[in-house]
Amino acid sequence: MKHLYIFIAITFFQLQLLAQKEFHVFPKDDKNNPGKSIGTGSLENPWDLQTALSQNPQVVNGGDVIWLHEGVYNGRYISVLRSTIASKYITVAAFKKDKVILNGNVVSNKKAVLTIQGNNVIFKDFEITWLGEFSRIKGKGDFQKVNGITHTKGGADCKLINLVIHNNPGGGIGSWRQTNGSLISHCIIYSNGFVDEKGKAFGAGMYVQNEGNKTRLIKNNIIFNNYYKGVEIWSANIKANKDYVKNITLDNNVIFNSGLPSGDRTVDNIILATDDRNGINIAKNITIKNNILYHNTDYKKNQVNGDAASLTIGFHGNAPVQNVSINNNTILGRNNALRILHANSLSFIKNKIYSGYVFLNPSFFKNNKPSKWTFKDNLYYTKNKKTFRVDKNISYNLGEWKTNFNFDAGSNWKHIKSFELKGVLDITQNEYKPNLFRVTLFSKEGKDVKVDFSSFKLNAGTSYKIIDIENRKEVLKTGKLDNSNQINVPMSDLSFEKPLHNSEAQKTLNNFGVFIVEFERAEKKKRKTFFGKLFGWLF
Repeated sequence: MKHLYIFIAITFFQLQLLAQKEFHVFPKDDKNNPGKSIGTGSLENPWDLQTALSQNPQVVNGGDVIWLHEGVYNGRYISVLRSTIASKYITVAAFKKDKVILNGNVVSNKKAVLTIQGNNVIFKDFEITWLGEFSRIKGKGDFQKVNGITHTKGGADCKLINLVIHNNPGGGIGSWRQTNGSLISHCIIYSNGFVDEKGKAFGAGMYVQNEGNKTRLIKNNIIFNNYYKGVEIWSANIKANKDYVKNITLDNNVIFNSGLPSGDRTVDNIILATDDRNGINIAKNITIKNNILYHNTDYKKNQVNGDAASLTIGFHGNAPVQNVSINNNTILGRNNALRILHANSLSFIKNKIYSGYVFLNPSFFKNNKPSKWTFKDNLYYTKNKKTFRVDKNISYNLGEWKTNFNFDAGSNWKHIKSFELKGVLDITQNEYKPNLFRVTLFSKEGKDVKVDFSSFKLNAGTSYKIIDIENRKEVLKTGKLDNSNQINVPMSDLSFEKPLHNSEAQKTLNNFGVFIVEFERAEKKKRKTFFGKLFGWLF
């Protein structure tokens, strides 16, 4: 019987070895253990990063992990990793708590710090940026337009998790049409972009397309202070011959102050549309839910003047959006926070809006009866009682809107003077790092906000630290939970990490803030597996 147990144990551990392999990567210039192209990927003989990302499925495949060890990886990289094992991913991640930075400020003709071409790969827990000196003005100095991530052909079913993508002189993430079924979650994306010689801004936080039938999911991210728009669900192709802006969900993201650091103008936190003139590439089957969209606005002074759109739906009359759901979002801007330009079928339910008015494109609204629109249970705060504006001669208050179009049952209107939100807009626990919480706060007066963590079953005495997302280099506050499980978060006199080589950037007003609260991890004893208990006597 003992020999049988030994045979089963050996077979089991052989299967474990076949099921998952671990590889190690160090920077080429690491003083103690430099990564090499001729390495084996072992801890003693590690790969450099490009060598690791170039492996074929015979070497690295689904279930395997490539660990990136602490350091700055200078270069621009292309990943062709791909899993050929159904439902199993290759993982590329920072090792334990190591700080890993991919620095794209090098001499290269590659147009992204990281280009992802392979399928079924998880990238998580590292930073993508430019360090040092570089130009952010097109045509001046050593300017290069380079994205943080280009997620492109061959990159289906990938996952981008807990990445920090910032200060790249291009877009943050470009996730293109051939990357069907991918996930972007818990990423922090900010200060990406550049301006041209005339000061016009470019570089969105995220540019997303999807041509396949699998849903692209973008959730729980923080996207702010990019030079151009926050999230573009978009195609600029005016002569498309197929549809590839579809089947996308944006859920529980916080997106704010898009365009602010450029000094050009504030722009859409989200735009959902295409510019197709053939009427083929129509944005459709899109869900935008539970998001918080904000632009700098002085709510004490009832400010709405100025162009600061938070959400735009539709763009060209030949490509009105279809089957779009906008549900349970907070949409804060100025004169035109919400713009509905071209939409054939639209559901707009349980949203809160602060704006001068809701802008409806006259060229569409006058000529199309919006019979496939469903509006209900919304709360509108606007400067004008005539909330819904078609043009200067045609506007509707909420009562007229309800009567004329049978819209917005259960909805209410209030003047912006009475605008108020609860102090804690959202608490989201990081599903991959449960000791981290994203906390989004509002305080019209800029006063401190109490945040209650009682529902998360944290022990009194647990240590915590708070980081303002706009100043990630410093700890804002530390402390220990008391028996109330409440933490007081300051909203005023917060410092600000300016984008590199930028004199135009401004801090978010102290009426709004996003914070990371990190609690001390409780060390858990490792439980023995069934086989560990059964064969522990062997070791």
